[in-house]
Amino acid sequence: QVQLAESGGGLVQAGGSLRLSCVASGRTSGAHNMAWFRQTPGKERDLIAALRWPGGATYYADSVKGRFSMSRDSGTNTVYLQMKSLETEETAVYFCTTRKDTMWSVMSSASGYNIWGQGTQVTVSA
Repeated sequence: QVQLAESGGGLVQAGGSLRLSCVASGRTSGAHNMAWFRQTPGKERDLIAALRWPGGATYYADSVKGRFSMSRDSGTNTVYLQMKSLETEETAVYFCTTRKDTMWSVMSSASGYNIWGQGTQVTVSA
């Protein structure tokens, strides 16, 4: 089983940047489709970015395209989410998730992924 641990959240002013990290441990061999979701209280988790590991193909939601970048470091089993030009409405808990899969595909629903980290809070102040 794979375990995921996010870090890097915090408080940032609107227009600022943050980089989130997600370290994968355990049985990380094989191909995975990894993703970042975010969730605000009372709402469902929303997909914001996805990445194929290995391979590196990426997907971004329209709302973050051009501002967020998802990348990986295979040497440390870490995926990153670089976030720029953050907006106050992007205050949320950000989750890293993965699904072992032989094919690259993007699942927009959280139910499409079976392994989750604990989440990291990102607060964007005005």
